[in-house]
Amino acid sequence: MELKAYTPDEVAKIFQISKHTVYELIKRGELQAFKVGNKMRIEHEEIERYKESMIAPARKPAAQGTQAAEPKQIHARLAGSHDFLVEHLVKETSATLGMQIQPTYIGSLEGLMMLYRNQADIAAMHLLDPASQEYNLPFINQLFVYETISVMRLASREQGFIVAKGNPKGIRGFEDLARKDIRFINRQKGSGTRFLLDSKLLAGGISPADINGYENEEWTHLSTASHISRGSADVAFGIRSAASHLGLDFIPVAKEQFDLVFRWTDDNREMLGKLASFLQSEEFKQSLSDLEGYDISELGTMIYEITQPEESTNV
Repeated sequence: MELKAYTPDEVAKIFQISKHTVYELIKRGELQAFKVGNKMRIEHEEIERYKESMIAPARKPAAQGTQAAEPKQIHARLAGSHDFLVEHLVKETSATLGMQIQPTYIGSLEGLMMLYRNQADIAAMHLLDPASQEYNLPFINQLFVYETISVMRLASREQGFIVAKGNPKGIRGFEDLARKDIRFINRQKGSGTRFLLDSKLLAGGISPADINGYENEEWTHLSTASHISRGSADVAFGIRSAASHLGLDFIPVAKEQFDLVFRWTDDNREMLGKLASFLQSEEFKQSLSDLEGYDISELGTMIYEITQPEESTNV
């Protein structure tokens, strides 16, 4: 499930066109892109798909008085936390369902707010409520009252310390983050990982001001872990699978719940119904690999719903 992605500048060089043309293709929906923070990225598979579309054989002319039907593309907007399983879901729905999911990886909290503002159809989240020690549902209940909402379990994930092979700095717990010889790399504000980290620091009486690098932020687990891989930081807080991807060591701290939140509307009901059924299928489950650090035993389980009297989720 490794993600290979390019910047608009790199795509422009591949096709020998201007960067502005690349942005125009993205704007028109001809080239699918996703955001990591405020940076645009295009997957390698999407570049290959676009190449194929450019060399596809021309259609036969339509008979006089008729118009050739254009294939209908279905788009779902997903916003929230970055995860390797979400990346995999985006690829599989495109290949299997012909459905294009447009992801925006901006963190759990911002993703939920985009869903609330009806700027997304699905939110990907893993937010720990410090008061109840419950994941996701306390935040959902605060925001959604009159909307039809379903919450589906994607996986449980292991969060912990990502360190260099052999753990040369001897990291054991959160108190080590405040050591003078330790360089830390953080996740951005609003991410579920940042929520969990700050909750643990508060419980341990550790001030962020005492952590060297607390203010240095990255937007994905892999980019955070890459700092450890190249030696620009000694420790990060993130998921086991990111450490595994780069051959790093991992010290487990907590298990968290990673959920997908569907907001059902008249416009997206059929699309979300198909997506939910696909997530619950054996076909999708069997497509998963490299699952170190994940527990998918509850994959596809609807754990919570808010259904308005006049509406039905049809799941």
